[in-house]
Amino acid sequence: MGNPPEPDAMHQPANQPATPALAASTPPQDALLERIAAALERLAPPAPAAPDMSVAEAFVWQPEGRRLAPVPHVNRVDMSLLCGIDSVRDQLLANTERFARGLPANNALLWGARGMGKSSLVKAVHAGVNAALGPKAGTLKLIEIHREDIESLPDLMGLLRAAPACRFIVFCDDLSFDAADTSYKSLKAVLEGGIEGRPENVILYATSNRRHLLPRDMMENERATAINPGEAIEEKVSLSDRFGLWLGFHRCSQDEYLAMVQGYVDHHKIPIAADALRREALEWATTRGSRSGRVAWQFIQDLAGRLEVTLSEA
Repeated sequence: MGNPPEPDAMHQPANQPATPALAASTPPQDALLERIAAALERLAPPAPAAPDMSVAEAFVWQPEGRRLAPVPHVNRVDMSLLCGIDSVRDQLLANTERFARGLPANNALLWGARGMGKSSLVKAVHAGVNAALGPKAGTLKLIEIHREDIESLPDLMGLLRAAPACRFIVFCDDLSFDAADTSYKSLKAVLEGGIEGRPENVILYATSNRRHLLPRDMMENERATAINPGEAIEEKVSLSDRFGLWLGFHRCSQDEYLAMVQGYVDHHKIPIAADALRREALEWATTRGSRSGRVAWQFIQDLAGRLEVTLSEA
């Protein structure tokens, strides 16, 4: 008698090849995990590289890629050309010098009349203090953050906290908030009140036409409709209270306006008689309906163009 069939062969249908092992019909476990990991990496952006702070003295914050874009040349004027703001200039300069030396200093809110040199002063003070740091010259960095990117401020703080070798002025120009805008809460947490707070090597400077960063009609509406008007207003006003240094910029007088114009003329060596300069400068201000540093500069650009004078960098 022949040997009995194997047990597996007894259950195998005739003329059908043997079933391959399960492990051979599916991808190996390690290969599957690698494919999953690669897919996740494609979905998540890579961690941003640490910024190289040595490439520039000023940067613009770009929250989409969590990166600092270097600014090779900052659009600024010399501090000596900023007339009519001597008191606020001295206060901001002293505050910035203390911060650059590692001493306590306040966040600053520069508010008031438009065109009176608020943002120009911030940039001029940064340049002046940075150049006077001696062996540490260039270590004071100016970081501009746009108003619409305020909600990303905590991310920026984390990036700057990791660069202790430098000190940073985070600057937001024309800062204000409209009704139903809650992004100001991110700024409040960074200024004071948050768990992490402001890094020791960071200070915030902001400019605004509004002292309390909110339109008057919005604040009055809060007062009129709230059950407790005081609490509603306190929530809004508490933001500007967290800037330790308030610097007010007011409309300039005619003499201050003419001094600004004369300063630009002297600096750029524009050939024009004094009486003609006064007459044309006043006429220009009258047609614009205001007197300010911005109006004075716009007049100088028109005057230099008519006289075919090239304006050198300040």
